[in-house]
Amino acid sequence: MLNPATSAFLAELAAALPDGSLCPPEPRHLTEPRGRWQGLGAVVAKPQSVEHVATVIRACAGAQVGVVPLGGGTGLVGGQVLPEGPAPVILSLERMTRLRAVYPEENVLIVEAGAVLAEVQAAAEAAGRLFPLTLASQGSCRIGGNLATNAGGVNVLRYGNARDLCLGLEAVLPDGSIWHGLKRLRKDNTGYDLRNLLIGSEGTLGVITAASLKLYPRPAHLAAALLVVPDPAAALRLLALAQARLGGLISAFELIHRTGLEFLAETMPALRQPFAAPPEWMVLIDLGLPEGLDPQAALEGLYLAAEAAGAVQDGVIAHNLAQRAAFWHLRESLPEGNRRIGAISSHDIALPLGMIPQFLAKAGPALATLGDWRINCFGHLGDGNLHYNVFPARGRSRAEHETQREAIKTLVHDMVDAMGGSVSAEHGIGRLKVGDLVRYGDPAKLAAMRVIKAALDPAGIMNPGAVLRG
Repeated sequence: MLNPATSAFLAELAAALPDGSLCPPEPRHLTEPRGRWQGLGAVVAKPQSVEHVATVIRACAGAQVGVVPLGGGTGLVGGQVLPEGPAPVILSLERMTRLRAVYPEENVLIVEAGAVLAEVQAAAEAAGRLFPLTLASQGSCRIGGNLATNAGGVNVLRYGNARDLCLGLEAVLPDGSIWHGLKRLRKDNTGYDLRNLLIGSEGTLGVITAASLKLYPRPAHLAAALLVVPDPAAALRLLALAQARLGGLISAFELIHRTGLEFLAETMPALRQPFAAPPEWMVLIDLGLPEGLDPQAALEGLYLAAEAAGAVQDGVIAHNLAQRAAFWHLRESLPEGNRRIGAISSHDIALPLGMIPQFLAKAGPALATLGDWRINCFGHLGDGNLHYNVFPARGRSRAEHETQREAIKTLVHDMVDAMGGSVSAEHGIGRLKVGDLVRYGDPAKLAAMRVIKAALDPAGIMNPGAVLRG
């Protein structure tokens, strides 16, 4: 049973930390992007070092006061807010942003968890290297939150999730002890992998305070194309053909549906669109090529081969970096178009690649039995992660259908689960999908997760209510 953070507790905590470390919560500490929860917070702790984080956690463990770690606050499943129960200590890492070291010859960068993702990318670029994690929120999300949620993004096809980009961690465990795991090793088989246990745990098993990250050589040439495909099955044939011709040079392979372009025309009419009439399906393919390879020739050759195979019908190849940036601006605007329309139910799903056409063929008609909807499906087809979002018919509002949200979500998630997929591809569980984890999770896995949580955090202070039900 957790306790409230009393005035006496807060006074003791303030005395143990440097002046200015505790602040009253602001609205940005208590909200999340989709507006489904309003968080609680007794105080915001803003430590400047791992030792200060340990001081906060030790105090909370001793008093059995909850702790909600906070990165950039961009998560979409409510993991960063606690809407009920005793008001917790909100632990913000916004002051822990130091770049501790860069080893270009090793392709390693060590940075504190509060660093904004775009700043990490810039630090890698300054060293002549690439940190490939790329998200729409990279200007505000923080690397600690990216690791805590095992963030994905558009480059997973080539470089992997956040988990795959991390060599070592520094973290504070629920008893306040510090794990000094900032190794730069590619191989380290010394027992249980605590790094990968903390990555994706969403702050429920400890607080990541710094990370040793993998860097990569920067591609000499970048290229992109928007290719019109007949249907999702053809998009998969295009993907297979591209992989056969270009191997590991494909950085991203994004599927876009006509509805997404229509939403942009409706809500952002000044945004230039590449086609006079939006095609039903299109793919954005992005390449990163080494010196000596011609990006234009690579994409033109791919297009001709795909056209001969019936996998593409039309397309536009970027002839310079500005055109490539325009293609990506279009893709990255899709979530904002969605936000302005207002989704009834949004789904971050993953499916085996071969099941995606079947899912898309069945899900729409199944949802039509519940009402009249607009469906916007887009996402990272290269790694099987789709954002399948359901919107009201034109002229109707999301509020009119709020009572149907659960039925819509259940229908989509049941279908995904039956096809061997996942109801949380890259956003995490947070608080939004706690019930889904129980409904679709493997019983043995859930039992093991509860044992791990009880062993590391017996008082249940770390991000209470997130991931696992209390």
